[in-house]
Amino acid sequence: MFELNGYAAIVTGGARGIGRAIAVALADAGADVLITYKGNTAAADAVVAEITAKGRKAVAMQADAADPDSAVAVVAKAMESFGKVDLLVNNAGITRDTLILRMTPEQWREVIDTNLSGAFYMTKAAVKEMLRAKSGRIVNITSVSGQAGNAGQANYSSAKAGMIGLTKATAREVASRGITVNAVAPGFIVTELTADLPEAIKEGVKTATPLGRFGEPHEIAAAVIYLASREASYVTGQVLGVDGGLVMM
Repeated sequence: MFELNGYAAIVTGGARGIGRAIAVALADAGADVLITYKGNTAAADAVVAEITAKGRKAVAMQADAADPDSAVAVVAKAMESFGKVDLLVNNAGITRDTLILRMTPEQWREVIDTNLSGAFYMTKAAVKEMLRAKSGRIVNITSVSGQAGNAGQANYSSAKAGMIGLTKATAREVASRGITVNAVAPGFIVTELTADLPEAIKEGVKTATPLGRFGEPHEIAAAVIYLASREASYVTGQVLGVDGGLVMM
């Protein structure tokens, strides 16, 4: 297990699913964690309780990922709570799936604004503090949909592909100051979202995945822990696929 003792981390969308698994894993590794959430206060409070029970500091903050002012407020809260920001995990995201011919401009904008622009706003706010410290880690949670595309997800695939570009551009800009920026691209993971998929689609996914199964949230969290660790100090601008071999690049 990689150790993150003394780290102060922000995880957007950290109340449920993959974000929750990442937040809890960070605490297990020794980090203090601020999570953001959109509306499920009970779920966010449960994560805070779980982290504090491990002896780490935890803060939950309601925030709108699509609002640039909200990003500034989140980083300010982390600085107030922990005195620094060592790690930012851009995980917050939504889906509004439909075919292009049926997709409304609002459905397009909502996903782009939350998933891609939200990552940009948080990155910009956090990098200011990391530049002062001359160190830091940013991990963006993209998707196989951003690598290979997915029918019915033009908005989501575009946002996740954009996150890969954001990862690489930011990595080049901040490398000289000791900051690394990487991405994790999950495949199909067992969460509330995938639980509702029809069985035929689930079986199709398993058949298309060389390892023959869905992934688990803790497997995504493990990749984030590695990229956040000191052992990954020579890794930047990379996309780590955790997808059972679904997309091989």
